[in-house]
Amino acid sequence: MKPIYTGKTKDVYGLEDGNYLLKFKDDVTGENGVFDPGANTVGLTMEGAGKAGLRLTSFFFEKLKEHGIPTHYLDADIAARTMKVVPATVFGEGLEVICRFRAVGSFLRRYEKYAEEGQPLDAFVEVTLKDDQRLDPPISKDALDMLGILSAVEYDILKELTQQIARIIQKQLADKDMDLYDIKLEFGRDTNGEILLIDEISGGNMRVYKDGEYVQPLALEKIMLA
Repeated sequence: MKPIYTGKTKDVYGLEDGNYLLKFKDDVTGENGVFDPGANTVGLTMEGAGKAGLRLTSFFFEKLKEHGIPTHYLDADIAARTMKVVPATVFGEGLEVICRFRAVGSFLRRYEKYAEEGQPLDAFVEVTLKDDQRLDPPISKDALDMLGILSAVEYDILKELTQQIARIIQKQLADKDMDLYDIKLEFGRDTNGEILLIDEISGGNMRVYKDGEYVQPLALEKIMLA
């Protein structure tokens, strides 16, 4: 394997067949030892988080496949904490796409003058640039287009895919009596230029509540796959 990229929560390797291998770590994003899926730094290490994240990711990607959603997922080896994926290029230096069903986290911090904590949101989609130095600034459709990062047409595809994916995951969680507050997704283009979901779908990139209480990433995997 050829090392390609070292990330906060996983490493990427190139394979001889042209595909990539993602190696999941036990690190999760957050600040001051507190987990936060929207944070741009590693906040803590949780033993077992890598395998739990991969199990949940594999589960959700298989569900998305059933709905015809394009993703980079090929297969997973839970014991090795690895996932095989097709190659994809990111938009610019990377975008994060958040779908929000409740006003929490950075959304609430920015709009607290107008929003109440936990206020319902209608699958609100926002895009941020992956830019640690500038704290992942939000960016609009027009700015993405004008800066050559993502065309207006591609943005509409991205938004529609994000809402479809988020609602599929929301339904899966609801079946286990859990409530999805928000989820952070990443997308890229495959070798044919098609937009597809990349990265992972796990407790490390979503906020989920059950009976009004926040569900920790490791607990989420246990509840979902019980």
